[in-house]
Amino acid sequence: MSLELDFYAMMIQPMRDELTEIGFQELKSSEAVDEALQNKPGTTLVFVNSVCGCAGGIARPAAALALDHDVRPDHLVTVFAGQDKDATARAREYFEGNPPSSPSVWLMKDGKLVSMLHRSDIEGTNAQHVASRLQEMFDEYC
Repeated sequence: MSLELDFYAMMIQPMRDELTEIGFQELKSSEAVDEALQNKPGTTLVFVNSVCGCAGGIARPAAALALDHDVRPDHLVTVFAGQDKDATARAREYFEGNPPSSPSVWLMKDGKLVSMLHRSDIEGTNAQHVASRLQEMFDEYC
């Protein structure tokens, strides 16, 4: 790996850590995505992470706030758009014809997509608003 790639990976590591430190499992390959999502019983929250400002200022903090709730998904997973390209592309195949969006949050139940927040639902709001929307999803489907 080149010095430039090492530096970039080091710079985005804190963005990854924000989610793994609150219980999200990183999926870095298409095989890992299939294992986590294919016909998975229960509920799985899929967070499509990114380096953009609305991911750092709204979406990742919202995920942390949303998980401070009595009702939560059974599984928490994340892919990183622009970084783990194969994993992200594979995860998007599970989102049933929805356009790519990052950051975004997708809720699967028993392997089927049941709800989502696209980037357009995140940007221009705040972390508390997005957290409330996520908690509504949890209450309805988890």
